[in-house]
Amino acid sequence: MATTLLRKTVLTAAGIAATAGGIAGPAIAAQATPTTGNTSVVADRKGHGERELDVRYEAQPNFYFCGPAAARNALSVQGKNIDVHAMAREMGTTEAGTNSINDITPVLNKETGAKDAYKSVEISTPKADTKQTDTLRTDVVRTVDAGRAVVANIAGTATDTDGTTHSFEGGHYISVIGYRDNGHTVTIADSADPNTATYRMSIDNLADWIATRGYSTN
Repeated sequence: MATTLLRKTVLTAAGIAATAGGIAGPAIAAQATPTTGNTSVVADRKGHGERELDVRYEAQPNFYFCGPAAARNALSVQGKNIDVHAMAREMGTTEAGTNSINDITPVLNKETGAKDAYKSVEISTPKADTKQTDTLRTDVVRTVDAGRAVVANIAGTATDTDGTTHSFEGGHYISVIGYRDNGHTVTIADSADPNTATYRMSIDNLADWIATRGYSTN
């Protein structure tokens, strides 16, 4: 599969505004400020078709660190506390963002301590089809049940289960830290804004949000 679909500049909308003359779509606090210290957002629980992992959430310190911040939050569910700047150096993150999910997967493997703990999966089409959505659901459930979080590269606008829209027209990275309803609804940790640190979304909306990009999964 051609990697050009994955290797797109990854910026939040605020980042585009800062680097491309202010042309950007709507964003939700895309240039976020970091929280002080680590905050436990969700407690780990399992059973009855649901599980949510204990994430030690931190917001991204600037508009272009969403990739390292998503990976850092994902690794925190394994009890790891890795400096986001160290993550950014390993991923080659610049003010243009983190190139693709393929730059995040190797770092997740390294910090997890297993070269095959994570793999990159691409949703190459403009909209996810049923098979791609079912694959994503299976991947999320398997990864979370293994005590790990999924990292996803998303773009555009998606609506969560509360009816709130989240817009990142230039691209963004998020962590998927839980699921319910046997994976038909997922819990997202989003480094962009500590005021909306976590929210839930249907797997269908998430799959379409990832479309043309990809995700790191067990």
